[in-house]
Amino acid sequence: QVQLVESGGGLVQAGGSLRVSCAASGRIFFINTMDWYRQAPGKQRELVAIITRGGSTNYADSVKGRFTISRDNAKNTVYLQMNSLKPEDTAVYYCHTEDPVLQKTYWGQGTQVTVSS
Repeated sequence: QVQLVESGGGLVQAGGSLRVSCAASGRIFFINTMDWYRQAPGKQRELVAIITRGGSTNYADSVKGRFTISRDNAKNTVYLQMNSLKPEDTAVYYCHTEDPVLQKTYWGQGTQVTVSS
């Protein structure tokens, strides 16, 4: 099993910044990619950013140039730095990963990010 614990959400004004973190523990040896998803009220959960163990990243078009995903493998933690936040970034942000050996998917409990206009 893998446990994912997010932290760092909150309320910020438009144009501001926040950083959310996700600490992984448990059976993490086989984990390669770690991702951030978000889900706004009444909308489907969407992929925001991906990072591989080697540090390769990919982003949703809506956040490119504003969000940065990073990873500290020594701490088993992934971060999402969010700059120039917009009200449409308001959502619950979820950390996600998969164990390719056990073919299991893991989600964190989510952290609320609210951007006021």
